Amino acid sequence: MKQTGTLFLLPNTLGNNNDTADILQHIIPDAVQHRTTGLRYLIAENAKTARAHLKLVANRHPLQTTLQEIRISELNINTPANALDALLEPLLNGEDAGLISEAGVPAVADPGAALVRLAHQRGIKVRPLVGPSSLLLAVMGSGLNGQSFAFHGYLPTDAAQRAKRIKELEERSRKEKQTQLFIETPYRNAAFLEALLQHCHPSTSACIATDLTLDSESLQTRTVAEWKKHISQCGQPDFHKKPTVFLFLAV
Repeated sequence: MKQTGTLFLLPNTLGNNNDTADILQHIIPDAVQHRTTGLRYLIAENAKTARAHLKLVANRHPLQTTLQEIRISELNINTPANALDALLEPLLNGEDAGLISEAGVPAVADPGAALVRLAHQRGIKVRPLVGPSSLLLAVMGSGLNGQSFAFHGYLPTDAAQRAKRIKELEERSRKEKQTQLFIETPYRNAAFLEALLQHCHPSTSACIATDLTLDSESLQTRTVAEWKKHISQCGQPDFHKKPTVFLFLAV
């Protein structure tokens, strides 16, 4: 039986606002960086940013082939489902590959999940490698329930539908003692927080986790009532156009 390659799930940083390679040293383990240097085929959301990541890795761990020789295929929200088989063809022919997200770990809140599922169906070995997840870091730092939590991605942009969904999930949180997690398009952070504070009970605890692992990191948990008071006195959090995870836990 023909030996297939391995699909390595390569973690990326959550951003780099000081434009240096030092962030890799603190965020991505050396063993993961070294594994990355040996791959000649990558599947990435964006080829340009994947090459930029490889250049950062190469500052500490020389690539085992030239950057120009590394093939990068794109997999993003615009990739049709019938294109996934072609992405896995090199692995079926015995070549290893790396799947890398724009930020954080692949296949979590990321279009790579469908490729990983197909890899399992095709008998391809999948190896997830250690790296930062903004969702888990947010749960860790929030002080909310880390024993039971659910990630819901983006809520509806329609105000009425969003309000309904927030109320439904707050009731679920209260009944199940479950932390609820969300993300939003960064330029809509203020509007999303306003909706949470408007539709959640004053006693519900809410956490705002912004720019995790970066120099500009901010992570704060307050009740809804406390958030309203804080914003009236100090203004909105500094999260405009910054990647942010929102969490709440109802009591």
